Amino acid sequence: MVALSSDPEDGHVESTGGCACGAISYRTEATLRSVANCHCERCRRITGHFMAATGCEEAELDVTDDGALRWYEPSPGVFYGFCSTCGSTLFWKTDDGDGWISITAGTVDQPSGLTTSAAWWTAEAADYHSLDRSILNHEYESGASGSEV
Repeated sequence: MVALSSDPEDGHVESTGGCACGAISYRTEATLRSVANCHCERCRRITGHFMAATGCEEAELDVTDDGALRWYEPSPGVFYGFCSTCGSTLFWKTDDGDGWISITAGTVDQPSGLTTSAAWWTAEAADYHSLDRSILNHEYESGASGSEV
């Protein structure tokens, strides 16, 4: 798959990606937002480090899977999407009605054209990790919406 393709004539951009085993793939023509890192304890445990995620409107994301996509709901209204075959964490969303879905940046095919702009929940960052002070850091969520984290 081509990660980021564009047609300079019409401004068309397409991003693609998927899980490690290929059971789940996705594509979107939406402009993906910059990457935000989430260091909350739940994201650390689910991803094994911190969640680095981009995102778009869920309606603009086309997901193809062979039945392997599963959703884990660790608290009411919060969902992490993963591949039940290889274990890749692919998505994060809430049912708050904003229509947004976060996409784990590491699953986007390269070159992605993405950059990291912010980190959230830095107060809960793992003690072995050095935070990137060149980006905006938030100790906690501070009312962020799904389109920001």
